[in-house]
Amino acid sequence: MTEQETAVLLNRRSGGVTEVVLNRPDKRNAFDDVIIQQLINALEAVNTDDSTSVVILRSEGKHFSAGADLGWMRRMADNSRQENLDDSRELARLMNVLNHLSKPVIGLVQGAAFGGAVGLAACCDIVLATEKASFCLSEVKLGLIPAVISPYVVRAIGERQARRYFLSAEVFTAKQAQEYGLVHIVCDDVEAMNARCNEMLQQLATNGPEAMKAAKDLVFAVSHKPISADVIDDTAQRIADIRVGAEGQEGLGAFLNKRKANWVPEEE
Repeated sequence: MTEQETAVLLNRRSGGVTEVVLNRPDKRNAFDDVIIQQLINALEAVNTDDSTSVVILRSEGKHFSAGADLGWMRRMADNSRQENLDDSRELARLMNVLNHLSKPVIGLVQGAAFGGAVGLAACCDIVLATEKASFCLSEVKLGLIPAVISPYVVRAIGERQARRYFLSAEVFTAKQAQEYGLVHIVCDDVEAMNARCNEMLQQLATNGPEAMKAAKDLVFAVSHKPISADVIDDTAQRIADIRVGAEGQEGLGAFLNKRKANWVPEEE
């Protein structure tokens, strides 16, 4: 297999966990049009896989991702506007697929997360980063803009920080990323990050899989909307539906009878 054919890996772990892995450490896990398509394919595959309950997005090597591959950027510079538009729409599709994945997605960030990689992090539900991880929306340095990742990054870090970092292309630290809302947990190093990720997996395993999916949908349903009569009624409908559903009935029954719900794994 060629390097590009192994650039995105699917690693299936126990407990319904599937890793989507960027595997170009020698290229700082930079991505191009082929790898974008591979990421889309991998994410769509795990989204329809009933045996997968949680997804981890991570990278091999010292860096999460340097963003766009240099060779790809050279090709895009020579392409027509229509070809550039087609390329951009595929990157936009990747971000949309990741953002709306029906399973919880944990992002693990080490080293550099530049350009489009910041978008990948912004689309994950839970992001862990090492203390030495660094982030940069570097597009303006190339005379470009972080266009297709902007809806997700602005929602993650807010308009005020986006106005600074979209324009300045400054590098910011994991601690700053945590303050801005892009990163949830900062860990000392990769080993500590992996250990904290395993703790998070154990936490998620105690939650109803369908409830987590519905909870993620709920965030999208109410985010940035006025608290109108329609929104209020929609939320009431949602909780009523899930209470009478099989998982809701099992969860309530387990709680009231002081037992574990049937989706909670047995302790080893």
